[in-house]
Order: sequence, then C-alpha cells, then structure tokens
Amino acid sequence: VYKQGDFFDLCRGPHVPSTGRLGAFKLQNIAGAYWRGDEKNPMLTRVYGTAWPTEKELKAYLRRLEEARARDHRKIGKDLELFAFSPDTGAGIPLFLPKGEMLRHLMENYVREVQTRRGYEHVWTGHLVNEALYAKSGHLEHYRESMFPPMIDGETRYRLKPMNCPSHMTLYNSGSHSYRDLPLRYAEFATLYRYEKSGELNGLTRVRSLTQDDAHVFCTEDQIQEEFARALEIVREVLDTYGFADYRVQLSLRDQDVAKYVADDAKWSRAEKELREALDTAAIAYDEEAGEAAFYGPKADFMAKDVLGREWQLSTIQVDFIQPARLGCEYIGEDGKAHTPVLLHRAVTGSTERFMAVLIEHFAGAFPVWLSPVQAVVIPVADRHLGYASEVQDKLAAEDLRVEVDDSQNSMQKKIRENSRQKTPYLLIVGDREAEQGSVNVRRRGEKQQEELNLSDFAEAVSREVSSRT
Repeated sequence: VYKQGDFFDLCRGPHVPSTGRLGAFKLQNIAGAYWRGDEKNPMLTRVYGTAWPTEKELKAYLRRLEEARARDHRKIGKDLELFAFSPDTGAGIPLFLPKGEMLRHLMENYVREVQTRRGYEHVWTGHLVNEALYAKSGHLEHYRESMFPPMIDGETRYRLKPMNCPSHMTLYNSGSHSYRDLPLRYAEFATLYRYEKSGELNGLTRVRSLTQDDAHVFCTEDQIQEEFARALEIVREVLDTYGFADYRVQLSLRDQDVAKYVADDAKWSRAEKELREALDTAAIAYDEEAGEAAFYGPKADFMAKDVLGREWQLSTIQVDFIQPARLGCEYIGEDGKAHTPVLLHRAVTGSTERFMAVLIEHFAGAFPVWLSPVQAVVIPVADRHLGYASEVQDKLAAEDLRVEVDDSQNSMQKKIRENSRQKTPYLLIVGDREAEQGSVNVRRRGEKQQEELNLSDFAEAVSREVSSRT
C-alpha cells in the first residue's frame, strides 16, 4: 500500500517519496474506461501521463514511444498488406491476406521442422469439443470466463476449443501404452477460441481466434528432466533464430487465491519441485512470480526483449501432475501395474498471431530474407523488358524463391520507391544490358547502390541466405 498525502494506492509501484523528485512530466492522452473494469458500469475518462526526474530522461522516453509507434504492427500490417480486421467477421478475428498467410506459413513450418527433428509427432484435433471433457479436465470450473458460450445439440453441449491439452489427452487415451512407449510427444498448430472482452482486444496481440503452437509430452517422472532439456533446446534454437537472445525465465507459481487452481497440494508441490530441479539442472537463472501459474500447474515462462527493450512472454514449459489423473491417462509400468504419466505442456512461440505482431515490431516489417513473404521484385526499365523480367521470375521461382514482377505503368523510379516501402529485401532492375547478359542489377534493402550480378550467382547467394536463416 502506498500513501501520498491523502491518497492511498494498492500498487506495485514504484512511487516516489515526493513529487519534488519529478522534474519533468507530460500528459499524453485520454481514453475511456469502465468503472471497476465492468462494461456494465458507467464509462469514465482515464488520463495518461508520464513523469521523470529530468527533462533529458523524459525526452529519451518520448523518443522510445515514437519509435514504438513507428513500429506498431497494426500500421505496418496494413501498409505491407499482411492482415485486416472487419466488423463483418467480428471483433478480435484477424483476416490474413496472401502475404500475411505466407508469413504465417513460414513461421509455423519452421517450428514444425524443428519439432519434427527433435522427435515430436504432429496431430490434429479440430475446433469443437464436448463440454463434458472440460468438466473433467477442470477447464469448465477454472477457465469458463474465457470460453465462448456452448452450442447445444440435443443433450450434448459443445464448446469452441480454448486449449489443446484435453484433446491431446483424449488422443493418448485412444490407445493403450507401456512404459516403453514413453515419452510420447504430440504437437499441433491448432486454432483456439478465447472470449476476450472487447476493451482488451488489441491488434494481433490480443485476439479471439488464435493459432497455438502447442505440444504435450507424456512421460514418466524419471523422464521429466530429460524432456524439459529437450523442450529447452527447441526454445533456445527458435528464439535465437528469430534474434531474441536477450531473455529471462520466470517461474510462475500459485498465489494464495486457492479458488483459481485445482486443489491438490501434494501434486502441486511435486510439480514445483520438478520444475525447479529442471531449471537448476539446466543452469538457468530464474525469478519466481506468484499468481502467474496455470490453474493446473506451475510453468517456466520465457520473457524475451525486443529491439526497443520491451519484454514479451513468448515460450513456456509447464509441468502437470493433475490433468492426466483427472482424465484417466495411464501406462503400464515395468512392474506390470498401471501408472499415471506426467504431462509437460510446451509452446515455443505461443500464439502465431501474437508472435507475428512481435516479429513485425521487432523487425519494423523488414523481415529477414527467409521470412519475407516476397523476397525479390523484378523491375523492368521499360515494357519491352517485361519478357526478360518474367524469365527472371520463373528461374528464381524454380529455386524456391518468392519473386514478383512489377508490371505496373509507373516509372522505374516510382516502382523502386513503392517496392522499397514494402521493405522487399531485393529489387532486381532489368533493362537491355541485363537481358543481353543474363544478369540482374541488384538493389539491396536499405541501400541505394546497385550491383550487377549473373542471375545464377544471385539465385545461389540468396538461396544460401535463406537456408541459413540469417
């Protein structure tokens, strides 16, 4: 509790002991807010401002804000024709244009490739689930407010799927298992639906329809450490590839509000012990945060910083002793008796939509070549060069490169400007000389100088760049 004069505030702070410590401030904007966060209450006006010890620190902060606005994924997403929202489809339902779908495809295919290499098998479990399954798993009791209302078919109530874990456990239960079958690793890029309040929706970072790169590992207690290490290798590889080398780990635990969690102290204690040991074995420093656990178990959350120093919760690894028992998951052990497996929940990039927003802002839309929806645009100097431009496109496409031809009636200089605004990695200008010699004049993103290269040499160089994911 903080007290400032007659003002009391339940706030983590920090608060300053005196306003005399604040030498510079700026009122920034106003917004509507419902009293006590309830949309049934009257709308109030919230005033936003910021205060700093010195004018220099205030200006530095405002510069960071300006840079963040310039990188806003909602603006860049529109400018680069990646995604759109429409009241016709509903709030929080993103629609992806061809370039945005290609970006999703590239993101998901990369994680799929890494997971397959690490021994994960991919499954598919649909969109609707019988509500009775969520009553068993505990989701109906602890996650109901984030679920869409049921759809009723006779005596059966169906829910749009908010999480994958009960469906993956149902898949596990579709067959019998021995200790020799474990660990069993299921992964899925599943569309999930979560009811977010309209005031909480925010571009791609908070949506109602999302795709989760979910994985669940069924294992014995003796295998927890090894499987945690395997999941950690995937997280590290993927975050490093995307350029998120600066991250910390948060051990998310229960708080005192017992109603938020499945009640089973013994299993919670075992899960927390195993997760701490796994982090210690991996020599990972971590902070503990009460109140951030899932309702069924503790988790290790990976908090990564982007180029602006903002922190995003991306990857997560969770240990769950509770749900497998509730859903009757079993395997036959070496002793010939039935045992309950441990379940590790794991997401690398989390929501595809949210991670796309993070990537857009991290790269300011200038994606690495391997991740760019369009890797090169061929710009003919005049209409008579369109034939050679198409030939260049075909040859590069045969090398699995994503190439377009700008056949608009704009001048060459305007074509260069427009395609530069699209943050295309390579612009290939072709005229008489290039057509005669089988070459392209290459203009790299962010550079004004051009370099003439043999078409085959260019294709080989870009293919190397793509395969290395640099």
